[in-house]
Amino acid sequence: MKRTLKQSPKELIRINRYISMCGVASRRKADDLVLEGKVEVNGKVLKDLGAKIDPRRDKVFVDGKQAARVHDYLYLVMNKPKDAITTLNDEKGRTTVMSLVKTKQRVYPIGRLDRNTTGVLLLTNDGEFAHHLMHPKFEIPKSYQVALETPLTPDHAAQLRKGVKLQDGKTAPAEVYIIPHGKGKDVGVTIHEGRNRQVRRMFESLGYEVKKLDRVAYGPVTKEGLSRGEVRSLTRPEIRTLKQMAGMPEEF
Repeated sequence: MKRTLKQSPKELIRINRYISMCGVASRRKADDLVLEGKVEVNGKVLKDLGAKIDPRRDKVFVDGKQAARVHDYLYLVMNKPKDAITTLNDEKGRTTVMSLVKTKQRVYPIGRLDRNTTGVLLLTNDGEFAHHLMHPKFEIPKSYQVALETPLTPDHAAQLRKGVKLQDGKTAPAEVYIIPHGKGKDVGVTIHEGRNRQVRRMFESLGYEVKKLDRVAYGPVTKEGLSRGEVRSLTRPEIRTLKQMAGMPEEF
């Protein structure tokens, strides 16, 4: 990729960021695509993860398809049903959340919910937005309603509020409260992390069986008014608040 002397370094974009901005994949997945030899710039396979491109001049192809920056961003929320897989496709032919999204533009989930977890799932084609929301330093709150097989004891609730030890390290303090009329078995939990199956593992580490797990909110976004499997666009105030929470510049 030839550069002119007049070209400013500020005009160059790192390849994983550019692919993310095109809505093709997250930055982490973009790095994987480069390592797998699936990214070409101006007809040559790219091998350098730190390479930067000029979006005005360079032509980027991923898996043989040209990647172009998305100008019409979509921001969606789904009330994820049980048994839907949070992947773009599934080799076993199982239902994926993408089969429930009816849009012309390609979107992808922000983070994951496991197969048996229901509730709020955000989707977008704005790679920068997704990257910021998933970045651990911004600690975007995610709230869940948990149905347990046995009542949660006060001691265990206190442990969850302080953080519990998991295989991948101690969790950050969680907000925990007992939901009224649930006989101690229905619990509300808010976490500020995004580890794999984190809420389930927190309770399992204390000896509890989680019967149901439902994400009721992601930041300011709830599933209110959405039936299972339904999708709607985020409102401008919701997008604005999420961007503010994730340290992104104001655009509305």
